[in-house]
Amino acid sequence: MVREGLHGRGELPLEADINVTSLVDVAFVLLIIFMITAPIMQGGVDVQLPRTDAQPIEPKQGLTVTIDRNGVIFIDEDPLTYEEFRGSFKAIVDSRGVNGIYLRGDKRALWEHVARVMAVIRSAGVENLGVVTEAEELGR
Repeated sequence: MVREGLHGRGELPLEADINVTSLVDVAFVLLIIFMITAPIMQGGVDVQLPRTDAQPIEPKQGLTVTIDRNGVIFIDEDPLTYEEFRGSFKAIVDSRGVNGIYLRGDKRALWEHVARVMAVIRSAGVENLGVVTEAEELGR
């Protein structure tokens, strides 16, 4: 006796199961990709911040100005020379409408570079200037 399928023509019945093995494999691969790329996507300029006893602040909103060890100035992640920074900073602050600036200075940068950048920031009318540092490790 021939078993009739769904359509009565001797075909095998269809299985209505979803093969989830492939779906789980793809999900795990995507999870691994996101875990690897998430720290990279945080961005920022790589600097060694000085360590202090003060409670560190984290840049949340506002503009981040960074000075690397060679004295190159970055607004967010855009590099500028001191002359470009001095000439364009007030216009950038006015166009973005920010009044809070987070200053990140590499601990190996010359104090002269940091002081000059701070002077430009203050002359642009910025009232809130926060200096970003790392927390001092206990036992040092």
